[in-house]
Amino acid sequence: MHFWKMNGAGNDFVVLDNRDGRYGLSRGQIAALCDRHRGVGADGLLAVEVAQGGADFRMRYYNADGGEAEMCGNGARCFARFANMLSGWKLESVTFETPAGVIGATFHGDHVRLRMSEPHDWRSGLRLGVAGTELGVESVNTGVPHAVVLVDDLESVPVREWGAGLRYHEAFAPKGTNANFAKVLAPGSLAIRTYERGVEDETLACGTGMVACALVHAVQSGCASPVQVRVKGGDTLAVGFVRDGAGFRDVTLTGPADLVFSGEIPVPA
Repeated sequence: MHFWKMNGAGNDFVVLDNRDGRYGLSRGQIAALCDRHRGVGADGLLAVEVAQGGADFRMRYYNADGGEAEMCGNGARCFARFANMLSGWKLESVTFETPAGVIGATFHGDHVRLRMSEPHDWRSGLRLGVAGTELGVESVNTGVPHAVVLVDDLESVPVREWGAGLRYHEAFAPKGTNANFAKVLAPGSLAIRTYERGVEDETLACGTGMVACALVHAVQSGCASPVQVRVKGGDTLAVGFVRDGAGFRDVTLTGPADLVFSGEIPVPA
């Protein structure tokens, strides 16, 4: 099978052109492709498919464990840029279907600006016991569910331990949640670290996690749009929004989406 490797702010993906439906991969085959020792290696797999309801394309996203997820912000930027490549780099904008709704994207040089789905399922002021520590947690779905914990010392956070504790906490059962730890650098500026559900470890970046942290910060600080979010991979991305009463609309995420290489690999057994 022919594949492309892409990354968005260090969050990396195997990408397939599956518009003809030739690849009917199982969960185990996807996990094998994402295996960093025996496969291509990636945080997840993206497949471009034919749209079902009027958008330009359909995006399928699978975590590294082979399970399908509703949405991935960094993956969606890579997906949009890959779709532009398939279209001969002629597109100024693109729309694509996801289980989280129709996502739109525009192109700005090597950067992509996503129009995100509306945030929902806000839960504020949670106090949860994790690994013997009580954490103050905010929760919001920005395409997929995210827990957000504000911390003073980001480098000392035991991301794998606390992240797994939140990911599997009964408060987020049965599907679980992604877990983000954010430090306020200045009003409208954050640094974050993320434990991703499905990867089951810390990743260098998570797009929907950036959005969740930025919106929580905007609620708590009243800061203006956009919020600058620095991720573990070193990139800084911009989260834009319009306040709409107690909520938000017109949420965007702007950042890089890079083609790294392409190649061929036998379809895993």
